Amino acid sequence: MIHDYAKDFLHGRLRVIRETLVWKLDGLSEYDIRRPLTATGTNLLGLVKHVATCEAWYFGEVFGRPSPEPLGRWQDADGSDLWAAPEETREQIIDFYQRACEHADATIAGLPLDAPGHVPWWSRPDVNLLNIMIHILQETTRHTGHADILREQLDGRTGLRAEFEEEADTAARATYRAKIEWAAQAAVGGAGHADLSAPRGAVENKP
Repeated sequence: MIHDYAKDFLHGRLRVIRETLVWKLDGLSEYDIRRPLTATGTNLLGLVKHVATCEAWYFGEVFGRPSPEPLGRWQDADGSDLWAAPEETREQIIDFYQRACEHADATIAGLPLDAPGHVPWWSRPDVNLLNIMIHILQETTRHTGHADILREQLDGRTGLRAEFEEEADTAARATYRAKIEWAAQAAVGGAGHADLSAPRGAVENKP
């Protein structure tokens, strides 16, 4: 009974965070979803492509249930799953993610939590379904956090789901950011310095 509850709970959380990751691309131009936004090249469409590849590998090959579509061998991984080639469309990559998730869902539904698997690229390769569900949930959540910050840098939009999104109050954001900047400078230079006077609200809102 507890195994069924744990599997359903983890699977439910995974489904939610998958939707959030794809939503982070909503309304952006082709250039903005593809362009590198960090020094290491992190980009929004590449995050979706990477997580799709992870789902296909971990819920496929690891449990002897290979993905029905061709995938590169893990031994040949070269980082190309982290960005989109010019000929790869947004729709193709999102469709790939959806198909990978459907295949993963079938694996999750068809196996018990203690079903054995083998991850040849791990130092401790013998795993079970619970290990992999937690790993993929963690991986997807981590990259969705990356996507959230990248999206905020592009147009200020944040959040987990479209239905919970509120219109950004740019003035309030600027005030809040100024408060944090003041606190950071005060911590380094000393809050008593004349040029570090607190912005409006910075002191009044102290806990």
